Amino acid sequence: MTTIGHPVDRETGLVLYREMLRIRRFEERCVELYSASKIRGFLHLYIGEEAVAVGVLRHLRADDAVVATYRDHGQALARGVPMGGAMAEMFAKVEGVSRGRGGSMHLFHAPTRFYGGNGIVAGGLPLAVGLALADALQGRDRVTVCFFGEGAMAEGEFHESMNLAALWHLPVLFLCENNLYAMGTSLESSESETNLAVKASAYEVPAWSCDGMDVLAVSEAAHRAVELVRDGPGPVFLEAKTYRFRAHSMYDPDRYRDKDEIERWKHRDPLLVLGDRLTALGLMTDEDVAVMEAEVLAEVDAAVAFAEAGTDEPVEELTRFVHTEAGTR
Repeated sequence: MTTIGHPVDRETGLVLYREMLRIRRFEERCVELYSASKIRGFLHLYIGEEAVAVGVLRHLRADDAVVATYRDHGQALARGVPMGGAMAEMFAKVEGVSRGRGGSMHLFHAPTRFYGGNGIVAGGLPLAVGLALADALQGRDRVTVCFFGEGAMAEGEFHESMNLAALWHLPVLFLCENNLYAMGTSLESSESETNLAVKASAYEVPAWSCDGMDVLAVSEAAHRAVELVRDGPGPVFLEAKTYRFRAHSMYDPDRYRDKDEIERWKHRDPLLVLGDRLTALGLMTDEDVAVMEAEVLAEVDAAVAFAEAGTDEPVEELTRFVHTEAGTR
């Protein structure tokens, strides 16, 4: 696959490259911090898939909504969730975007209308339908983008959500990040129909696929999809064919994938694909890359410092937000 046919100018190219670089360096630091036991619990990395979040979310308005999976760091940062707040959440600090109660899998940020981070496979799809239904009933010109992996398409929530969104003509962009492996199960082992756009089209919605390793291809496809949803009536399904370079989670020994396969996909690293294109066109120099690297690393350092200086939740606050039959404590 190539990027031919997806034009780009210097300003746009550098913005896209920098946004993917931010996600990559943030997550690489998270790996170091996890190994040092400063980040605990589950950690699902987005490394290799950065082009999807960056390519899609640049086309949303501030009042649109985003629903993500537990592999949510990339979408959160691309949406504008503060890096310091995201890192503090990893550290389980009160200054985290979910007050330290959600951790890596449950980033939530109301100011940017980022509604998770959802830890259950396909759990975000009904939420996205509900958000879109509310907007439709209120006559608001909004789009809800729902990210999910291809494994979610084997779950009942996918079918229920697609069916209702199509029946009620709801403004949802169903964005499938197909990285070929649902946890440790290959697509061929879980789906009788591996052409996911064809499967989704059974619900009478526009559905197509794009190269999820090429941020320009994703951006072009997402622009078309978002505008189609906004103009209505009804939802759109977009599959981004991508690949995660790391294991399913930090606990995963990753014994179900051939190492040569991983290396082949790394030749299509989204940063390399865009970087090579920009360099070949004379739109990005080594100096540009050095400046962006320095800026991004400084931002990551600041986020870690913010998290490390954060506060633990007081013991007397642990029952806050806990609901009982007698009410909220």
